Amino acid sequence: MQLPDRVRIREVGPRDGLQNENVRLTTEDKIDWINRLADSGLSYVEITSFVSPKWVPALADARTVARGIRRKKGVTYAALVPNLQGLSEALAADVDEISVFMSATETHNRKNINKSIDETYPLLREIVKEGKAAGKTVRGYLSMVFGCPYEGKVEIQQVEKSLYKLLEMGVDELSLGDTIGVAGPQQVREMLAVVLNSIPSEKIAMHFHDTRGVASANCFASLQMGIAKLDSSCGGIGGCPYAPGASGNIATEELLYLVHSMGIQTDVDEKSVFDAALFIERKIGKPLASKVLQVERTKLKENGGSTYELGKGTKR
Repeated sequence: MQLPDRVRIREVGPRDGLQNENVRLTTEDKIDWINRLADSGLSYVEITSFVSPKWVPALADARTVARGIRRKKGVTYAALVPNLQGLSEALAADVDEISVFMSATETHNRKNINKSIDETYPLLREIVKEGKAAGKTVRGYLSMVFGCPYEGKVEIQQVEKSLYKLLEMGVDELSLGDTIGVAGPQQVREMLAVVLNSIPSEKIAMHFHDTRGVASANCFASLQMGIAKLDSSCGGIGGCPYAPGASGNIATEELLYLVHSMGIQTDVDEKSVFDAALFIERKIGKPLASKVLQVERTKLKENGGSTYELGKGTKR
């Protein structure tokens, strides 16, 4: 087993997390949270989505958020775009990276994008082309890689086809999403064994939702296969509006606990991420799913003050 020496964490909480929360945070709180995440040492933060407020009202202030954050050197500030209008708004807000998205299954793709998969390719190709022409890097999300609430298990060949199409368009990085949290470690290894035969591991990130409590195990399986980019959401917030039953991503603080316990470096300060999780928990107004947060919250109540000890507040 050859684990990577370093893992690059893609923080998606401000977009993938907040899009599915019923509580509407103020623009100021979103900006504050994003700044806290960037200050923790995270080198990548997906800050919002330039989608119609009609479909995702929680992110209606996308442009204001993007313009209001404090840009920190060395941090990539990314945003999801659904179409050319969204791309235009994202470019006007000067985000660093454009994210496009589609599903590996027809039914979810139609519910999420209102188009068939074949109809989606030309749209994404145009977005990628224009984004690259503007000097932006482009990330491609592929949802429902391991299973779909409408179509069940997804065949690896079906996933490969869409991944190759995205790469042909010029996408720089691919995020493979277990959107409803149905994958297990063996399925993850089997999928990656096939995908990595033709796609370099440097192009791949994994995106696990913790619906059934095995996101950490799936991240470990990905690390075993040489994957060094993992998506996570501070506090474990989020889900997919068009995937019934989906919970949030693996919590960033849980992922940090996992990789740091194995001696893998991230350059991220655990204490800062924990504090950011406490901040967003207070703003949302309910206990979050993060297990690390649950443990540390109890310690705070019992002892007072901060007791977060795994990394002792240091970067690894």
